[in-house]
Amino acid sequence: QVQLVESGGGLVQPGGSLRLSCAASGTRFSIYAMAWYRQAPGNERELVARISRLGSINYADSVKGRFTISRDIAKNTVYLQMNSLKPEDTAVYYCNGAFQGLNSWGQGTQVTVSP
Repeated sequence: QVQLVESGGGLVQPGGSLRLSCAASGTRFSIYAMAWYRQAPGNERELVARISRLGSINYADSVKGRFTISRDIAKNTVYLQMNSLKPEDTAVYYCNGAFQGLNSWGQGTQVTVSP
């Protein structure tokens, strides 16, 4: 099973940008579908963006046009570029790797969007 470690969270003003990284280890990274989820206080965890094993990408409607998911297979890393951040993007962001029904999660990284 893949091990995942997120980084890149922090405090940013509305309209700002952050790039999250998720480093994978422990198995062949390329066979996994990778995704970013987020969970705000009092809310359920929700899908933000996903990239399939073959490279197909989908986004939550709330982040389309602002966020971009990408991966570097050589570096075993998936990224989430977040632009035009809004206060409602504040949440803990989790990296997810999925393969044949097995799910792996990172520990999460806090993103806070506030003046």
